[in-house]
Amino acid sequence: MASITPSYDREGEHIGWQVAVRKKGYPPQYKTFRTRKAGEAWASVTESEMVRGVWRDRSEAESTTLKECLERYLAEVTPKKKSKGEGWYVKAWMTRPIASRFMASIRGKDLASEIRAMESEGKGANHIRLHRAVISNLFNVARREWGMESLENPADFVSNPKLPQGRDRRLVDNEEERLLAECDKSRNPWLRPCVIFAIETAMRAGEIVETWKQDPAGALDADGKHLQVKVSIGLQWSEVNLKKRTAHLPKTKNGDARTVPLSSRAVTVLEALPHNLDGRVFGTTYNGIHESYVRACRRAGITGLTFHDLRHEATSRLFEKGFNPMEVSTITGHKTLQMLKRYTHLRAEDLAKRMG
Repeated sequence: MASITPSYDREGEHIGWQVAVRKKGYPPQYKTFRTRKAGEAWASVTESEMVRGVWRDRSEAESTTLKECLERYLAEVTPKKKSKGEGWYVKAWMTRPIASRFMASIRGKDLASEIRAMESEGKGANHIRLHRAVISNLFNVARREWGMESLENPADFVSNPKLPQGRDRRLVDNEEERLLAECDKSRNPWLRPCVIFAIETAMRAGEIVETWKQDPAGALDADGKHLQVKVSIGLQWSEVNLKKRTAHLPKTKNGDARTVPLSSRAVTVLEALPHNLDGRVFGTTYNGIHESYVRACRRAGITGLTFHDLRHEATSRLFEKGFNPMEVSTITGHKTLQMLKRYTHLRAEDLAKRMG
């Protein structure tokens, strides 16, 4: 049977009711409530669960905040992942108001509220999907390995936002010639070789050039400016073999290494480049390329063509050259044919030529 006794502060003021549940085979459970009715309800549920053999110790989950679990997850779980990008999302969760909540108090509606807030902040569907995946895995780890078996995973009650349709923007008419002509006029000497290399290899921007992003935890430097964190180091000369016409990528977005075959045009681009002392093939950053690329497109009168669309263009060209899906995925690094299909929009006129 449960015992319920009044609880007083140091001045003798009645502040609530302390409830104790003791049952053979289970550790004693204690909890304080503001009202006797709430204490009786908790005791009734706890005793019922013990009788039915379904009771789980909730003390750990009720005394540990989400932020504390995120810190532990970042130290113990994230380093074991192939892809290190997860750490960004873990740190981002630490800055949100829900991080101060105790694990046992977080429900599906709370996670749904955070997702709506992210949407109002302008975050994209895939960005939110990756945030949700971190919370889902965190709760699963806490239940399996950290003694919080009583937890319900809030992500189980919240659906992922619908991903937008894959982009199908490609270079049309004489856009490539116009773009390269403006690249030649750019003050960034790395722009033209980066653009050609992207079109020829289907490599991502972060696989080609060094990339920095703002620290998602919101850390500031001594001058009060947002700290920048290196995300990728870009292609290194040590990973390029011009004789074999290959570029090896030891770390990629999907976590797997891959070796990219180089076309004659890509090799010509590399042979013309100076060798940087720091080992980078392209001595610039993504921010530098992005800014000069946007200006070049504007001067060329080209709209709606992002740098990432060049990867889409390159992937489509591989299919148009007759490569099969498995061969293309080996080059581009797409892990599933469904993902590859989103990037592949073949020109009907080019297919007609192959039909004879």
